[in-house]
Amino acid sequence: MNKMLKLVSIAWLAIASSVVSVQANEVLDRVAVIVNDGVILQSEVEAMLAQIKRNAAEQDINLPGDEVLRVQAIDRLVLQEVQLQIARRAGIEVSDAQLEQTIQGIAQESNMSVDELRNEIERLGSSWSSYRESVRKEMLLGEIQRGAVRERVYISPQEIQNLSEMLDEVNSQEVEYRLSHILVGLRDGSGGDEVQDARERAEQLLDVLRNGADFAETAISASSGSRALEGGDLGWMNINAMPTLFAEAVRGKREGDLIGPIKSGVGFHILKVADTRGLETVEVEEVNARHILLQPSVILSDKRAREKLTEIRAQIVAGEATFEEMAREHSSDPGSASQGGELGWSQTDVYDPAFKQVVDSSEIGVISEPFKSQFGWHIVEVLDRRVQDATERSKQNRAYQLLFRRKYQEELENWQQEIRDQAYIEQVIK
Repeated sequence: MNKMLKLVSIAWLAIASSVVSVQANEVLDRVAVIVNDGVILQSEVEAMLAQIKRNAAEQDINLPGDEVLRVQAIDRLVLQEVQLQIARRAGIEVSDAQLEQTIQGIAQESNMSVDELRNEIERLGSSWSSYRESVRKEMLLGEIQRGAVRERVYISPQEIQNLSEMLDEVNSQEVEYRLSHILVGLRDGSGGDEVQDARERAEQLLDVLRNGADFAETAISASSGSRALEGGDLGWMNINAMPTLFAEAVRGKREGDLIGPIKSGVGFHILKVADTRGLETVEVEEVNARHILLQPSVILSDKRAREKLTEIRAQIVAGEATFEEMAREHSSDPGSASQGGELGWSQTDVYDPAFKQVVDSSEIGVISEPFKSQFGWHIVEVLDRRVQDATERSKQNRAYQLLFRRKYQEELENWQQEIRDQAYIEQVIK
């Protein structure tokens, strides 16, 4: 749901609740529906009806009569109450800190500050406290739904692969490649020795190119192809416009890739992807770092942990001990201590924010000053950085997310129907 629409929707719910609450003080509220060991009040039904009508008016939607709407409203409230009961039994809560973070996110998505959001909610006629509790309830429902449904969703590796390939096929129709070409030709009726000789010459040319030789110069001097004098340039084409033999070999390649030798009836072909356009590529930076962690405890105070790390760092810098030795002897991180503090290659997004900040800003080979994260006090050294092609990983992740969203919605509806069928529901007010 659009964030602004969600903002207004929750606001109208809070407004309707507060309006009906006032009315309920004048006329004794009544139980409308019994749901297991809980109840839905008549005022809640009226609040839901008011919300539906307000939302419809905002979106200019025509609604059926009140009797039909009341049935829909009661169904919605029953399902909501059953889920909230499950959440309460499971001890699931939304903390004030989580609530504040979500409200801040809603404000940012609506291009407002939290104070401006509060003013807007109050301008619409709701109290800020009612709005906060409406957001908290939505968060609680989302949490119990994710917890219950996530474990019901199974996605096989084959499903991910199949969808990834299908997406690849669709996207490849838009991608164009600029290819360069070298042909080591064969005359009609060439015997086995001639074919082998041509293959070896093609392999030798490929080795020369891999060692840095200029492709265009090599094509002019060695290619039998029709575009040899143009440096082997075949121009721009997409997969469908290429010879089938080339299309199969080029699919999934990147700019600068060398391909071949590919055998055909006229000889052996060597291709280079000189350029691409419309091809989605994803690159990520990975860091190989090592650290020493000291966790404050009853025995080791926070101040002493920092001082001790300062001493350890001084010993390493002075050459009196190695990083590996000190990590094995002192680090509180069992996963890396035995490896001399090494964390291996990874993106820094996986780290604690304070740890990530230091790693991102550190120079290679320089041991940081002691700093604190949620886990304790650290010193860290970045050993190396590299840029990795994560395009395939990104495609697989996209396929997984698409499959998950599709199956999640199906399983959510199944789960909600199951818990509703298992609940005791008695409608008191018809």
